[in-house]
Amino acid sequence: MKPIITFGFLGSTLDRAQGAERWSKWRPTVAMCKQEDLLISRLELLVEPKFADLAKSVVADIAKVSPETEVVVHEFALKDPWDFQEVYERLYDFVRGYDFQPEKEDYLIHLTTGTHVAQICWFLLNEANFIPARLLQTSPSREGGRDAKASGRYEIIDIDLSKYDRLSTRFAQEQERTLDFLKSGIATKNKGFNKLIEQIELVAVNSKAPILIMGPTGAGKSMLAGRIYDLRRTRAGLSGRFVEVNCATLRGDQAMSALFGHKRGSFTGAASDRPGLLKEADKGLIFLDEIGELGLDEQAMLLRALEDKTFLPLGSDKAVQSDFQLIAGTNRDLRAQVAAGKFRDDLLARINLWTFTLPSLAERREDIAANLDFELERYAKSHRRQVRMNKEAREAFLKFAKGPESKWSANFRDLNAAVTRMATLAPKGRITVACVEAEVLRLKEAWREVGKENELGSSLYGGLDASQLDPFDRVQLEFVIKTCRESKTLSDAGRKLFTVSRMKRSKMNDADRLKKYLLRFDLSWDDVK
Repeated sequence: MKPIITFGFLGSTLDRAQGAERWSKWRPTVAMCKQEDLLISRLELLVEPKFADLAKSVVADIAKVSPETEVVVHEFALKDPWDFQEVYERLYDFVRGYDFQPEKEDYLIHLTTGTHVAQICWFLLNEANFIPARLLQTSPSREGGRDAKASGRYEIIDIDLSKYDRLSTRFAQEQERTLDFLKSGIATKNKGFNKLIEQIELVAVNSKAPILIMGPTGAGKSMLAGRIYDLRRTRAGLSGRFVEVNCATLRGDQAMSALFGHKRGSFTGAASDRPGLLKEADKGLIFLDEIGELGLDEQAMLLRALEDKTFLPLGSDKAVQSDFQLIAGTNRDLRAQVAAGKFRDDLLARINLWTFTLPSLAERREDIAANLDFELERYAKSHRRQVRMNKEAREAFLKFAKGPESKWSANFRDLNAAVTRMATLAPKGRITVACVEAEVLRLKEAWREVGKENELGSSLYGGLDASQLDPFDRVQLEFVIKTCRESKTLSDAGRKLFTVSRMKRSKMNDADRLKKYLLRFDLSWDDVK
C-alpha cells in the first residue's frame, strides 16, 4: 500500500481546544489522524502565521494520537483569507512547487478546514488536475461513546464523476442545456456544426483568450458571440457589458475614436471626451465583427490593448486600462490579408488561438427545417402576432429550401427575410402554398441580381465584393474607377476627379488623394486598371 499524504488548512476555530477538552472535543485535523482504518503518513499543514501557537498544540496532539504521522507545517500568509484571487494564487503557487509522486504516494485534500473560499480553491485546483488527489471530508460522530465522538467519521470522495452515475447524468444534462443555449434552442442535425458548438462550449467556459469566428456574411457570427457572452456571464464570472461593433463602418479618426476614445479637441468635431468602446467593455466582452476591415494603425493599437490591457485615447498622453475579453468575426481570409500587407501577422497570431469557422446555410440544409421554426417563433415574439404554415406550404418551402436551386447567398439573413415577408403577407396569420410560391420567386430573383452584381463587381470593382458597399459608395466608386480606366496615370485621373478642389488648394497632391481614396476600399491603381 502506498503511503497517504494529506493536505489541509489548520482549523483556526474548529481545531482550538484547551485542557481536557482537547481530547473530548471533535477537532477535524486531530480527528482525521485518529481514524483506525486511515493511516496518514504525512500531513502537509497550511498555517497562517498568527495561528502558529495553535499549530504547535495541534502538532503535539497528533503526535500523541498518531505517532506514525509526520506533520510538516507550511507558513501560509494571507492578507485576506476571503479574497478568492489571493487564496487561489497562493494555493496555485504552493501546488505547482510541490513534488508530487503519484506512482509512489496517494494524496488526499482535507476540505473540512479552512474558509469556504479555500475549499473552493482546493476543489478547482483538483478538478484542473494541478493536484492528483481525492477529497477527504471529516465530521463529528453522532453515535458512540465520548472517544468515538471526538474521533468522528470521514468520507473520501473521488472527483472522477464517471464513478457517480447520478452526478454524471446531471452534468451531461447540463452540458446538453448549454449546447442548446449556444444554438439558440435550435435542434440542429448537422454533425459538423454540432461538433463545432461542443468545442465552442468548452472554450467559452474554460478560456478567457480571444476567439476568432470566421464564416460568410449572415452565418450567425453575431448571434453566437452574444450567446458566448451570456454563457460566460453565468458560468465564468464575467461582470461587464457586451459591446458589439461592425469594423466595416469605422474609418480614419472615427475608428480610433470609436474604439479607443478621444480627448476633447483632439480632432475637428471632438467637442467632448469619449471613453471608447474598449473602455465600455471593461470586465466584459467586445465583439469586433469584420475585424479585417480595421486599418493597420487601429490593428496596432488593438494588439497593445490585448496584450497590456492598456491603450491611449486620441489626444491623450495618459494610458487607459480595460480588462476586456475579445471575440472577433470576419468573412475574409485573414492569412491572405496578411500576405497582402492588409492585416498584421502579430495581431492574427494573438487572436487565432481559438478559431472556429461557421458553415454557410447551404452547407447545413438538413438544419433548415429547425431554423424555419425558429424564425417563425422569433417573428411571433417580435411582432406579437402568431403566424403558422399549413402542412402543404411547409413541405413546399422546405423542398425548395433544401434543393440545389436555393443559393442562400446571405445565409440566415435570407431565411429571416423570407419568413418575415411570408408572415407579413400571410392571410389571417396562415402561410399558404401561394405565399410560399410568391416568396420562392422573390428569392430566385434576388439571387439572380446578386449573381449579376458579383459578376459585375469582380470586373468593375477590381475584385471587391460590391454587396458589402453602401449604395452611396457604389455610385461614387464606380465613377472613380471608370475615370481611372480612362486615364493614363494616377496623377491624370486625380486631376480629372479633383478639378474644383485642386484649384482652391494648389499644393494638394491629386495622385496621393486618389491613392488614399482607393485604399479605403482596399484597392490600388493596379487593381482598378
